[in-house]
Amino acid sequence: MSRHPEVKWAERADKVYITVLLPDSKNAKVNLEPEGVFTLSANAGADNNLYELKLDLYDKVNVEESKISIGVRNIVCVLEKAEKVWWKKLLRGEGKAPHYIKVDWDKWVDEDEDNGPGDIDLGGMDFSSFGNMGGMDGGGMDDFEDSSDDEEQEVTKPSEQDMNKADGNAKSEEQGAGTMEKRETDVST
Repeated sequence: MSRHPEVKWAERADKVYITVLLPDSKNAKVNLEPEGVFTLSANAGADNNLYELKLDLYDKVNVEESKISIGVRNIVCVLEKAEKVWWKKLLRGEGKAPHYIKVDWDKWVDEDEDNGPGDIDLGGMDFSSFGNMGGMDGGGMDDFEDSSDDEEQEVTKPSEQDMNKADGNAKSEEQGAGTMEKRETDVST
């Protein structure tokens, strides 16, 4: 039995951003059809569980202009809409979206605040187009680099002054604790 990965989405008048949160995915197969059918299949997790996803998007998309980036932590897709109009929702049909589909508030912009193309920073991810991926059957996908946005931070040693302050605070706490014990003793006698 397959599982569903968590999906986040946001949109602009001309694009839909879909982020599939699937750390350490293997054998990822992604397909996008012009009618707006988005499918994904991948293995992930310590038990190598199968994750599958099929989304019937609200409207048609331009497969040739759409892009994908498969990273270590997630799969990011920038889907070009066939018509540059805001969608009422992500998926076709009536009813509520499945529980694993959520709004990506980091990328979300209200319709009246849309600044047009180029208003979102995707962290320099390496995107390949869906049209050039040959149906996204997994071929050539190992060439993608990790597109995580984690930055390495330099760690510095504490100075002697910092160490002395820490020691002084510890000593004063010990002394304070001793006086509290003494006070408690005095009260009880």
